Amino acid sequence: MSNIREIATYAQQNATKLGIQKFDIYGSTVDDTSVQVDQGEPKQVKASNRSGVTVRVWNEENTMGVTSTTDIDPKGLELALQTAYEASFFGVKENVPDFSPEATIPIAKTTKNKALQAPISELIERLLVAEKELLAAHPAIKGVPYNGLAQRDIDRFYLNSEGALRTESHSLASVYLYSKTEEEGKKPRSAGAYRIKENLADLDIAGCVKETADKTISHLNYEKIKTGKYRVVFSAEAFLSLLGAFSNLFNAQSILDNQSLSKADDIGKEIASPLLSVYDDALHPANIGAESFDGEGTPTRQVKLVEKGVLTSFLHSAGTAKRLNAQPTGNASIGAKVSVGPNFYHVFAAGTPDSLHGLPMQELSLETAENVILIDDLQALHAGVKALQGSFSLPFDGWLVNKGEKISIESATVAGDFLEVLKSIVYVEKEAELTPGGVCPRVWVSELSITGE
Repeated sequence: MSNIREIATYAQQNATKLGIQKFDIYGSTVDDTSVQVDQGEPKQVKASNRSGVTVRVWNEENTMGVTSTTDIDPKGLELALQTAYEASFFGVKENVPDFSPEATIPIAKTTKNKALQAPISELIERLLVAEKELLAAHPAIKGVPYNGLAQRDIDRFYLNSEGALRTESHSLASVYLYSKTEEEGKKPRSAGAYRIKENLADLDIAGCVKETADKTISHLNYEKIKTGKYRVVFSAEAFLSLLGAFSNLFNAQSILDNQSLSKADDIGKEIASPLLSVYDDALHPANIGAESFDGEGTPTRQVKLVEKGVLTSFLHSAGTAKRLNAQPTGNASIGAKVSVGPNFYHVFAAGTPDSLHGLPMQELSLETAENVILIDDLQALHAGVKALQGSFSLPFDGWLVNKGEKISIESATVAGDFLEVLKSIVYVEKEAELTPGGVCPRVWVSELSITGE
């Protein structure tokens, strides 16, 4: 991407030339390389360099126009500013977005040097080795239909006409493996795993292969399960995918749009078991590729959403914070409208109180528990979640666990109400796991409906 200070200079010069007093620009460049393989041969190689900026302009009547462009030379910026200015006369007149009051607050510089990208030939070679090892792990594993090894460089910036100027860069490398079995007279079984790191050299591909193989093999001897109520243990990924499906609970924009399970005055309300705490923590040490500012230039931070079961905060943009008399939290994205979303969840045990619902607390373990369902992966979230009603009914991959012995479940569906799930948590394990959506331990829920065959 062109030098950020050059872009700021072009923008200011063109704005002055066009008589524009107030504007801001958010932009990013992503340099992406990824490979896929199939049965010992390269299947797909993709390389792309995507850049774009979003330009917002306010006119004399303080209405705002937005445009996006991939052309960030002086002429392209001039055209974008002109287009956004013309669009501003058709902008909304109520709750007009404004600059974040924190866009010019200094951010502690956490400089990250971008990793040197490996050649595509090395990516293919490493992924072919991973596929070969996975296929050799068990005779029943016949293919790895979904796989990918990718590396990415990201540059981001934000600037506005009041002097805000932010920029950052980082690199990511990730691997994904998903294997499938074929056995005569048996249904195909499958499982997957994922790893992410700053660079390819440190990426734990071997760990990803082992986890995928272990999970897949554990599903080979499967059995039907009786329909009924069971104690359920959610894996980190399963719990975070459920939390993500009902993220309107914490989203201030959803609350203002009446599209949330929460209301504006719910802060301080107990919504979950006192064993649970949930933070949105963009700067968590485990968050590879953490971003230090959002699309409005607001610094990202740790936001305590649920503290010992109590709803403590919402996720805000500058606009929602102003309307709800709060502080922006660094969770905004700008486009045709400003949207709000989580950055990186951190779920953890909030300590163990002496008693919960009058019962003595005890540590729970899959090694001693009887007849519990361990849910590893929830599926069809796009279809089985009613986000505004709080209900879900989802097929899942998992096991019936009896004193440490795991028996794969042939096929089943878990159903419930998300707010009831939060209140029915009886144990949050101590050991957390890194997933694409955040850091989370396994979470135990007293009882949920499981529909088997």
